[in-house]
Amino acid sequence: MSAPELTTRRRIHPAWWIAAVAFVVLLAAAGFRAAPGALMVPLHHEFGWSTSVMSAAVSINLLLFGLTAPFAAALMDRFGIRRVVAVALAFIAAGAGLTVLATEAWVLLLTWGVLIGLGTGSMALVFAATIANRWFVKRRGLVMGVLTAGSATGQLIILPPVAGLAEGPGWRAASLLIAAIALAAVPLVAGVLRDHPEDLGRMPYGADPARHVAPPRHTGSAARRAIDGLRMAARRPAFWALAGAFAICGATTNGLVGVHFIPSAHDHGMEATVAAGLLAVVGVFDVVGTIASGWLTDHVDPRILLLVYYSFRGVGLLVPPWLLADTVHPSMIVFVVVYGLDWVATVPPTSALCREIFGDQGTIVFGWVFASHQVGAAIASLTAGVIRDTLGTYTYAWWGGAALCAIAAVLSIVVRRQRTPVSTP
Repeated sequence: MSAPELTTRRRIHPAWWIAAVAFVVLLAAAGFRAAPGALMVPLHHEFGWSTSVMSAAVSINLLLFGLTAPFAAALMDRFGIRRVVAVALAFIAAGAGLTVLATEAWVLLLTWGVLIGLGTGSMALVFAATIANRWFVKRRGLVMGVLTAGSATGQLIILPPVAGLAEGPGWRAASLLIAAIALAAVPLVAGVLRDHPEDLGRMPYGADPARHVAPPRHTGSAARRAIDGLRMAARRPAFWALAGAFAICGATTNGLVGVHFIPSAHDHGMEATVAAGLLAVVGVFDVVGTIASGWLTDHVDPRILLLVYYSFRGVGLLVPPWLLADTVHPSMIVFVVVYGLDWVATVPPTSALCREIFGDQGTIVFGWVFASHQVGAAIASLTAGVIRDTLGTYTYAWWGGAALCAIAAVLSIVVRRQRTPVSTP
């Protein structure tokens, strides 16, 4: 074998570089999704805004985060990944930066809610699914797991300094840090990301040269494709089961724990920086759990994985009212480790089922399923805030989340798989 041939065979496939950049971008975008929980207490102290008001801003964010996703998937098909992601990062930076001007609650609704909701929603997990489906044939589940873990890693890296800045220099410095991180990712997107393997004269990683056919490029209305994908999926009971379960996933992660864990810990006398550190531990083990889930998705029935994940999560949500205290006890460490392993481990098997059942419409359908995830998160964020303001405790919010997880486990296991993917309508 000649030296040039050996070099060619050993050269890293460009799909891995694309996945690496996507991981960094998802990490950068994660900053503000993790920030509200750390900023709610200082904002309350400065402006006197209630938990319900701030939860409403987060709910708008979470709702737009989800509802934008299926349209973002279609926009990426129409205009390209680079353009959509670069604009999305600019929205996140603008929303985080303009938050420092907030003196009235409506400004928070605009910045936390609308701008950052649109920005994060234009990337979200449909970005990860688009990269995995376009650039990989082999290792799709693993790559989806790694990219999903990028959000958790962003929380791990960004949340502790955000909490520290909020308690030290102030919440405005924390918001500006998030804006700077989002802007710093834009040149990386413009310089490295490519839309399709064919743009580099390559095939997806693991594709069979004898069978691979480059997918058609879409030139029609992105909004129409998104709506058509929903109409097609809505005729299938599997869509409603997946959407219902994923709505509960969002309610019990982003909506409940992500937003209200720090305020709930504060109610028990725990310092915000300590509670933020515990959420960072969740982020550490989320990376492990999600990557492992991606690998398992390539080898195990995704429905079985979802049944196990939701069951463990439900058990975990029963215990925080007894574990939270002014100091961290070993039992609390066990909780955050277990919950971290399960945090978004649901994403790779859910994405795989969408691809398997809905074929080449799978990414857009996953966008709609993800929209239900964020609808659930938005409802839980607001509901938990109202429960806290009304009853003076988060206990019933935790227990309600546990009951919902039992429902999600049942919905997941009854999904009917389809061995032959459907065609595009």
